[in-house]
Amino acid sequence: MKKFLSLLIFINFSCNTGNLTVIADLPSTLDEVSGIEILPNSKLLWMLNDGKNPSEIYGLNPKGKIKKVIKINAKNHDWEELTSDKKGNIYIGDFGNNLNKRKNLSILKVNKDSLNNKGKIDIERITFHYPNQKKFPPKQSKMHFDCEAFFHYNDSLYLFTKSREKNKYGKTNLYKIPATQGDYEAQFIASFKTCNELPCWITAADINDDNTQVALLTLDAAWIFTEFSGDNFFSGTSTKYAFNFNSQKEGLCFKNDSTLYITDERTYGRGRNLYEFKLN
Repeated sequence: MKKFLSLLIFINFSCNTGNLTVIADLPSTLDEVSGIEILPNSKLLWMLNDGKNPSEIYGLNPKGKIKKVIKINAKNHDWEELTSDKKGNIYIGDFGNNLNKRKNLSILKVNKDSLNNKGKIDIERITFHYPNQKKFPPKQSKMHFDCEAFFHYNDSLYLFTKSREKNKYGKTNLYKIPATQGDYEAQFIASFKTCNELPCWITAADINDDNTQVALLTLDAAWIFTEFSGDNFFSGTSTKYAFNFNSQKEGLCFKNDSTLYITDERTYGRGRNLYEFKLN
């Protein structure tokens, strides 16, 4: 999310992380950690750094120690998020789009069977575009084509955009694309607004194992969606769980139905931690 957050000043530099419990201080390799995911039947937490960092994903134990480094044979234009499917394949979201002018938005699929290979791992590339973007970049009132959040569900990938329109930062659009190699026009499903302020923009997403809860991350809260109909995850009940600790939070996944893992970047002398957050 490169440093548009200079607009925010975190004035409380104490070690108190409020209702976020620090599980691990992450290594400096992950200064710009931007995604976290748990694979089926794996004890590792997978993470990545965002744009212009090495094209690598990292497997860590719950104490924050890097146990595995996977080199990906693809450029890190602006990697922002990780997800996986039930088979254990990993998907890397190369769709960060701060200026809303990219025409090479893509998702990189890493086959589970290649995770033990040595050397650079080849990927399958899924490319896409938004059906309602006509100009690159659009005017400021239509800057809704950045993205830092997605997950896999029922053979599709669901993307939650990040608004860069002033006073509408909390607006997110939900889109759907197939989780198979190809070039696609994303299918718009619905919109949701957390609030209008900068801390409300969407930086990560996940769905729990039995597909009954969706979590969205903002800088100041986790939003949980339940009782939704089909794949319109905004159609049910939404609950906001506010944080009382300011940091640049960009990674989220379910540990279980009542606990989230959250990561933040190192910014203003704080962050680069792995946290647990209880949903109660």
